[in-house]
Amino acid sequence: MLNVIKLRKGLDINLKGKAAGTYTAMKSPGFYALVPDDFPGITPKVVVKEQEYVMAGGPLFVDKNHPELKFVSPVSGVVTSVERGSRRKVLNIIVEEATEQDYEEFGKKDVSSMDADSVRTSLLDAGLFAFIRQRPYDIIANPTNSPKAIFISAFDSHPLAPDFEFALKGEEANFQTGLDALAKIANVYLNIHIKQRNSQLAAMRNVTLTAFDGPHPAGNVGVQINHIDPVVKGETVWTLDPQAVLFIGRLFNTGRVDFTRTVAVTGSEVLHPAYCKLQVGALLTSVFAGNVTRGKELRYISGNPLTGKQVSPNGFLGAFHNQLTVIPEGDDIHEMLGWIMPRFKQFSANRSYFSWLMGKKEYTLDARVKGGERHMIMSGEYDKVFPMDILPEFLIKAIIAGDIDRMEALGIYEVAPEDFALCEFVCSSKMELQHIVRAGLDRLRVEMA
Repeated sequence: MLNVIKLRKGLDINLKGKAAGTYTAMKSPGFYALVPDDFPGITPKVVVKEQEYVMAGGPLFVDKNHPELKFVSPVSGVVTSVERGSRRKVLNIIVEEATEQDYEEFGKKDVSSMDADSVRTSLLDAGLFAFIRQRPYDIIANPTNSPKAIFISAFDSHPLAPDFEFALKGEEANFQTGLDALAKIANVYLNIHIKQRNSQLAAMRNVTLTAFDGPHPAGNVGVQINHIDPVVKGETVWTLDPQAVLFIGRLFNTGRVDFTRTVAVTGSEVLHPAYCKLQVGALLTSVFAGNVTRGKELRYISGNPLTGKQVSPNGFLGAFHNQLTVIPEGDDIHEMLGWIMPRFKQFSANRSYFSWLMGKKEYTLDARVKGGERHMIMSGEYDKVFPMDILPEFLIKAIIAGDIDRMEALGIYEVAPEDFALCEFVCSSKMELQHIVRAGLDRLRVEMA
């Protein structure tokens, strides 16, 4: 019988601009970039030079601490630039796509005849280990560690999130192969939404299936881990997004690297919200050109509005992102009476506006913070939207204070910055909670090392 977990805490933010269930044809981006900052926890060492030709699946950089951990090019072509910042920090490596694509051949493999070590070696050789993250610390997984379990969330509950069932159509065999390969390493937990229980996902083999029901952040893998098998000190679990499982399945079924993602182009300022096919690191110029509102300042986001990163209209798709969002910047708006003005068209998490009486209305939110940072945390504010068996306010205070023992006792090993995105959204003190949690995790990792 399917295990169903009901979550009551959380908050769904119903935004305007959800992608229609259709694909939009895209021109070839022409350029692709890998950004080392997309892969937390690694120290990049560039292994290519400018004007060097690389094949699809060929390494661009490796981790200095684990040279076997490769980060490979999604396409074949010429390395046009290796951009560096202060203190020679690697900002990105850009590859110009060749007209004819050449692939590193890794060979088709029958997963059923492989053991855990051979699967791990294949993933490392092809650069697919770069898409596996670990808890604690929410960093790229250490290839020398063995996880107690692997968690995959097959649904996304963020605002305007893409529908993985739509992306899965026609790729069921690759997804099953990816799950079979991961199951050789550890027990795989595949988590679905209650509405997906009769879909192809519910028929997947070699997994432990759990259904979740409730508002966002029900789709966060950290929330799911907390309710299924919490992480304690000394334990490690791996997490993957479901489209990364498709990468793994394609590798074993075709013998080649294919980093094609189904990406939802969303947001109130997108003229035709829909899906498109893009490779990891693709240049976004052709995606946004002619498809966004003109005459106003816009915020372009690679990812979702809560946890995505701001990019330029000529930026690149993030390595872990299946969504692009465009919303108003909001810097041209000046409201009479400020917060005290009665509103019928704006969203409020605590029903301060009358808009909550209007049912499931779609809202247009801009990028304004609407307030200044105050050095205080309102009691009970985070608990209403944080469905984990953790005290978020006390954990944030322990991180700010740098109290390692207190951080451990309050469950920092289980969390990632994205788990605090809703808390940050409703925070009256306008604190950058995701940044605080990321800094706390990095400090703890240094201390434990």
